[in-house]
Amino acid sequence: MYRLLVLDLDDTLLNSSGEISAVDRDAILAVQEKGVRVVLASGRPTGAMVRFAQELRLDHHDSYLISFNGGEIVSAATGEILFEKSLSKEEIADLYEFSRAENSSIITYRGTHIISEDSDQYIDFELNLTRMNFQKVDSFLDEVQYSAIKCILLAEPSHLKMVEAKMKKEFSDKSVSISKPFFLEVTAAGIDKGHTVARLCEKLGIDSSEVVAVGNAENDLSMIEFAGLGLWVANTDEPLQLKGDGVVPSCDEGGVAFAIETYLMDQ
Repeated sequence: MYRLLVLDLDDTLLNSSGEISAVDRDAILAVQEKGVRVVLASGRPTGAMVRFAQELRLDHHDSYLISFNGGEIVSAATGEILFEKSLSKEEIADLYEFSRAENSSIITYRGTHIISEDSDQYIDFELNLTRMNFQKVDSFLDEVQYSAIKCILLAEPSHLKMVEAKMKKEFSDKSVSISKPFFLEVTAAGIDKGHTVARLCEKLGIDSSEVVAVGNAENDLSMIEFAGLGLWVANTDEPLQLKGDGVVPSCDEGGVAFAIETYLMDQ
């Protein structure tokens, strides 16, 4: 029996307009009433997830948000941080130097702000996506004198794939994955969605066989592989689709609702 449904946000639960469709929302509300806990797991900062958690009434069902690609677990009901692991300011400085050498932009987060000395279309996309404030600084290194949960390197997709390959060799002690074609997400060692879902399951007394996960991108692969049932939406790249247990309709075609109706409602 499945007890936990873990959903990626962008391009999985959220449609092309960046919203939750009525059919998906209604299915999530219904499955929670049947006792299945729903968890949102995203690369987004926590603050950029809260409005969706509220729309789905996760706070009324004692559920959780997994943010920063697994760097943080937060109670939807109380805002309490149950788990957090950050990059040190020294590690962030190394990532900054790497970004300069590889001609990519770099951002990190502080509170409700995105911090960068760069400015380009990819950073603009993140600003629009998260609705966070932008603090453009003269010197990233001088400004970021603190630990932070995540950095993102941003660049044109084909170039970023080469940056990813090089980073995975030079920063083998970090968790590195692409969430969108122009976002290369970097978190501390051992941090990804799969490991953090496992941490939450241990707290809740839930076995991996009782978990359904739905995603669409490389940064979802670890949780797809952890879950007893790992599903991709149809707008996932084909090579990733081969690494899960099945494919549901796309984010614009009620894929999450289909998964709920097919696997969870009548179990």
